[in-house]
Amino acid sequence: MVLAITAIVAGFILLVYSAGRFVDGAAATAAHAGLPTILIGMLIVGFGTSAPEMVVSAMAASDGNPALALGNALGSNIVNIGLILGVTALIAPITVHSNIVRKELPLLLAVVLLCGYLLYDGQLTTFDATLLLGGFVSVVAWSIYSGLRHHNDPLASDTEQGVTSQTMGLKSALFWLVCGLVVLVLSSRILVWGAVQVASALGVSDLVIGLTIVALGTSLPELAASIIAAKKGEHDIAIGNVVGSNMFNILAVIGIAGAIEPFGLGADIFYRDWGVMLVLTLALLIMAYGIGRQGRINRAEGGLLLSGYLAYNGYLLWTLV
Repeated sequence: MVLAITAIVAGFILLVYSAGRFVDGAAATAAHAGLPTILIGMLIVGFGTSAPEMVVSAMAASDGNPALALGNALGSNIVNIGLILGVTALIAPITVHSNIVRKELPLLLAVVLLCGYLLYDGQLTTFDATLLLGGFVSVVAWSIYSGLRHHNDPLASDTEQGVTSQTMGLKSALFWLVCGLVVLVLSSRILVWGAVQVASALGVSDLVIGLTIVALGTSLPELAASIIAAKKGEHDIAIGNVVGSNMFNILAVIGIAGAIEPFGLGADIFYRDWGVMLVLTLALLIMAYGIGRQGRINRAEGGLLLSGYLAYNGYLLWTLV
């Protein structure tokens, strides 16, 4: 048990560090290759914040633990909205100016509804996984189109500024790109092993461990990025990171896990976990889209999101007692 907990802690630390270095290396390599900075900021950096979830879920599915992979994806989305945006709004209220973000919010809701439709029958088939991965490709293509078309958008300007402010030589970029990816995979393997051992020792399901401990740990890059962005006044990046990450988690993370290992699932995943994700997504859309007012998440609304996250996790813990 002690070794398993140590593996989880070490896995989290290495996961967060390697994900950051991998993103830095990938962004710098893309810059040296001549890729527009707006695409680097919106795609590579956005992809990088979801890299821990992708690799951890792929490892879990390949090890025959698909419930852990699904719990990681759904739990991370709940963490992103409830905990990350809740805490971020309490620190610095978030105002949404970006038209790109405003267009992504309804798209995120559509992706969440698609996920619910696929999970409703109690199984994730190879066809379902292929559909999700096809949606992921479509979202990436749409992001490229929007980024190039709306290069004067506040989100585009902030992401470009963040990318251009970082410089790294090509050799260093390639080194961290490769090493970051290798450590990311190894740390994910360590984390998954530790999580499965803890679940077995405590007598709880892989799903619950994925929804709680693993989801929180793999969402740490989003937490750090959103808080830093909000404190710097880059509100659109703070919420844009979460919206993009949540779409990636559903389409790519669940899609990859399902493609590796199609699996059946219990009714509680749909009615409890997907349902909570849907409610939080609707709340985010209403708050951030700004129906009849400027889109924003103030401190009271941030407290509401955080309370929802704490209530959900409290319920999960209560069911274990």
